[in-house]
Amino acid sequence: MQFVMLGFSDLPNLQEFLFAVFSVVYITILIGNFLIIITTSIDPALQKPMYFFLANFSSLEICYVSVTVPRILFNIEMQNTSISVMSCATQLCFFLMFGTTESLLLAVMSYDRYVAICNPLHYTLIMNPTKCTQLSVFSWLGGIPVQIGQTCQIFSLHFCNSNQIDHFFCDIPPILKLACGDTSVHELSVYVVVVVVAALPFMLVLTSYSKIIVTILRLPTAKGRAKAFSTCSSHLLVVVLFYGSATITYLRPKSMHSLGTDKLLSLFYTIVTPMFNPLIYSLRNKEVIAALKRLFLTS
Repeated sequence: MQFVMLGFSDLPNLQEFLFAVFSVVYITILIGNFLIIITTSIDPALQKPMYFFLANFSSLEICYVSVTVPRILFNIEMQNTSISVMSCATQLCFFLMFGTTESLLLAVMSYDRYVAICNPLHYTLIMNPTKCTQLSVFSWLGGIPVQIGQTCQIFSLHFCNSNQIDHFFCDIPPILKLACGDTSVHELSVYVVVVVVAALPFMLVLTSYSKIIVTILRLPTAKGRAKAFSTCSSHLLVVVLFYGSATITYLRPKSMHSLGTDKLLSLFYTIVTPMFNPLIYSLRNKEVIAALKRLFLTS
């Protein structure tokens, strides 16, 4: 009824250092994203669909990292790496649901940029408050039934190889390694789900940005092209980081999985990317920088 999460137990001399690093990173993620949420909520200049979705994205990042990092800190501090099967399933389910939400939300944000740049005269009409709310709700709730079903399917397996998860959180590849017998059917279902919740939104992102780039190149002035591209470059960078690492993790054949690579990739898309997202969206966006200055100067 319990798993043992090995995590970083192979680095016994670095436990205090790892605890300090993960604590600083977690606090940084919380502060950065809360600042974006507060700024986009109260600044009149940021009451636009783009920043409405950015506030949703920052809220999501807080939820996303809170599924894994507090448990990592608890395991390191208490030296208690056991986790019940139910807790493991719950962590995996929430991790997958928030991952799906991020995939859908990134696609929605790319659609927003597509409408703003390729159809600017009808932007406010198309991206009205009702439409924005509907797209946001769909992003948050769209993946819940799929990922609950996938979690139930994975934990319906019999585990007999070992009860040790050589990872720092409950993720699909290390859990499947513990299952008895042939897991090819379950691996296939994982691939199908990834295609539906990640590959299809990514195709929408590629389609949106291909049309955006064509439209930008047709703009008559270099200044206009630079301004149009600057509004998209931050989002495009986040898209590449998220979809790239997730695709490598979940679409690789089982034979290509290795413990070291899996942990490194997981660290990247669960902790490193969320830490950089607030910096990417703030430092590369003049409106957000100006709003942050107004926030601190008035306070």
